[in-house]
Amino acid sequence: MSMLHLNPLQPFAAEATGIDLRDPLTPAQIKAVEEAMDQHAVLVFRHQHLSQTQQIEFAKSLGPLDMGLRKLKGGPHRLEYAELADISNVKVDGEVADRAHAKIVGNVANQLWHSDSSFQKPRAKYSMLSAVTVPDFGGETEFADLRMAWDGLPDWRQRQVDGLQAIHYALHSRFLLGDTQYTEEQRKAIPPASWPLVQTDPRTGRKILFVGIHACEIEGMTLAEGRMLLLDLMEHATQRQFVYQHRWQVGDLVMWDNTSTVHRGRWFDFTERRELRRATTEEVSA
Repeated sequence: MSMLHLNPLQPFAAEATGIDLRDPLTPAQIKAVEEAMDQHAVLVFRHQHLSQTQQIEFAKSLGPLDMGLRKLKGGPHRLEYAELADISNVKVDGEVADRAHAKIVGNVANQLWHSDSSFQKPRAKYSMLSAVTVPDFGGETEFADLRMAWDGLPDWRQRQVDGLQAIHYALHSRFLLGDTQYTEEQRKAIPPASWPLVQTDPRTGRKILFVGIHACEIEGMTLAEGRMLLLDLMEHATQRQFVYQHRWQVGDLVMWDNTSTVHRGRWFDFTERRELRRATTEEVSA
């Protein structure tokens, strides 16, 4: 049986080899992946040219699929499965979108630090992003470790934020970018979710500073004071010493833990084709 091998990447991720993700995973392989995720939070699998079905099956082996995407996406879907997020600048007709297209707004919003689906309950646990087409330059994805962020907070700040609750809202990042053309029904499609700023990972016992761009206010604080605190915490959590940057190659599959990290895409020329697709599992309560 093929076993998982890990090559650590600074400062916290790991390159994973030894498993062909096109094949069904054995219970031992699933356990090895989960334990690797507990340690590294981001795993990089190279040369994994998965079909959409294979990507879905891999995700399902690690937990129930996140269905929240269905509530947010509108209009026709380009991929075979509604459970796959189309992280691309490509329209349904196969052509690259122009700059005024909604797809481009989505690409810009992805450049803000976030955790997938932190605005819903249950939230996302594992995301698995597969690279189909990548641009010649740019388009990297960066990940920041929220466990390292907590460990790096000074004692006075840890005491200040412990016990506070942050409200996460699906459209907050879009509103920041001036994308406000939503109906009342769309605005209410996913109600805000409240999460503790400080959390303990039930699998590892490590503390997490759970921040991200979907967090829009802090319960019990004025809007201005709460948002300033969230900005300060985000600035702290995304310092370079806490960040792994991934440079994409076609066939890469990168997997990350949305409860332990935030991530963002980096700039690329929107006239160049970039196609990635994401499968996501839901967090399962202990």
